[in-house]
Amino acid sequence: MSLGILGKKVGMTRVFDNEAGCMIPVTVIDVNGNEFLQVKTSEKHGYSAIQVAYDDQKERRLNLPERTHQAKQGATGAKKLVKEFRFESDDQLPSKEDGHPGAALFEDGQVVDVLGVTKGKGFQGVVKRYHFHGQPDGHGHMMHRRTGAIGAGSTPARVWKNQKMPGRHGVYNRTVQNLKVVQVRAEDGVLLISGAIPGHNGAYVTVRPAIKKTATK
Repeated sequence: MSLGILGKKVGMTRVFDNEAGCMIPVTVIDVNGNEFLQVKTSEKHGYSAIQVAYDDQKERRLNLPERTHQAKQGATGAKKLVKEFRFESDDQLPSKEDGHPGAALFEDGQVVDVLGVTKGKGFQGVVKRYHFHGQPDGHGHMMHRRTGAIGAGSTPARVWKNQKMPGRHGVYNRTVQNLKVVQVRAEDGVLLISGAIPGHNGAYVTVRPAIKKTATK
């Protein structure tokens, strides 16, 4: 894994591509305020990684271990989101003194992966949650959108684990791969990434270089 960046989904808009002559739908991600918190080395911690902290919050909302850790590492205020990015060796670790490059970490045309949490849909039935076909809609049928049978009575005489049934839908961790960075606006601290990404407006996301594709213009 290489260094990534934490951000907040602002919303969607569109930009005009002069070369292609068309509009491109993009998601705006605010990445202002990323900072390095702690550098972990293989000699001291058993692996190579760096912690990135993002977004301020009230100090009283941190528990004592988190508050102590952030203060010890010299964080500028109480940080709401902390995430580690691992590296193969200590030689690849960035310098904490240099600070996080922010939006300048990426360039126009680069391919990235975006990690986020999907919108919550509440308690839903199997038709919406798992795309069940449903049962007959004819007159006299009383189970149009119900689950139906969930197991045999004699064998196995129980309900199998992971049986698809009604329940909470949404709030899933999802990764959207191979999205293109349309524009990097380092002066504004935002990234414009093509297409949609998981989560509601204001949701936290992680942007990292794509693991299956390389940068392209």
